[in-house]
Amino acid sequence: MDSKGCDGSILLEDTSSFRGEQTAGPNNNSVRGFNVINKIKAKVEQVCPGIVSCADIVAIAARDSTVILGGPNWNVKLGRRDSKTASFSAANSGVIPPPTSTLSNLINRFQAKGLSAKDMVALSGSHTIGQARCVIFRARIYNDTNIDSSFASTRQKNCPLPTGSGDNNLAPLDVQTPTAFDNDYYKNLLNQKGLLHSDQVLFNGGSTDSLVRKYSSNPKTFNSDFAAAMIKMGDIDPLTGSKGEIRKKCNKDAVFE
Repeated sequence: MDSKGCDGSILLEDTSSFRGEQTAGPNNNSVRGFNVINKIKAKVEQVCPGIVSCADIVAIAARDSTVILGGPNWNVKLGRRDSKTASFSAANSGVIPPPTSTLSNLINRFQAKGLSAKDMVALSGSHTIGQARCVIFRARIYNDTNIDSSFASTRQKNCPLPTGSGDNNLAPLDVQTPTAFDNDYYKNLLNQKGLLHSDQVLFNGGSTDSLVRKYSSNPKTFNSDFAAAMIKMGDIDPLTGSKGEIRKKCNKDAVFE
């Protein structure tokens, strides 16, 4: 996840003189698919060199992958430019909420970027797809009490308690339909089967319980709110005009080529 906004900074790879965001705590061995963006960029450059930014490609790819997996469609605003740098320290600063977050921390972190609590709960629904590493959810499945016991036992089989054992073993964020974009994520929360601590806090007696209930029973409302929140997130601190650049390769700034 980009630490500042929708500027493609996370795509920049480390060099001998530069440390980017890919190996920061919230992203390391977690964010994937960089090669997909790089391949798309190479194809686009062949027919339209120096015009389409990597930041725009990420925004379009997020929409298209959602649609392909059965989720909603939305119009992606275009015209972003790419950042010339990235910040390892900023990505590690807590601006990206960790999976151990409390509900109040989630709400505050999203509000700091202009996103409401409703936006946050809707965007969390993206966890209807994807996977998480054992090291990220180990504490939840062994220590949390607001978790379905059979669900915890199943996850423990592939995520041993000793730190360092099976740290990179993966589990789906949505235990029901992990490769379909739907509202089962929220149904899981109602049954205390959220994989991450920061998932389950959305339905744990707090202010967002009603939203989780609404999305679990009304997929159309979820799809609509998710699309609206994605548009808002795509508007976070974009670089436009003469700011930034249009990279030739998404993983390299012109300075490092």
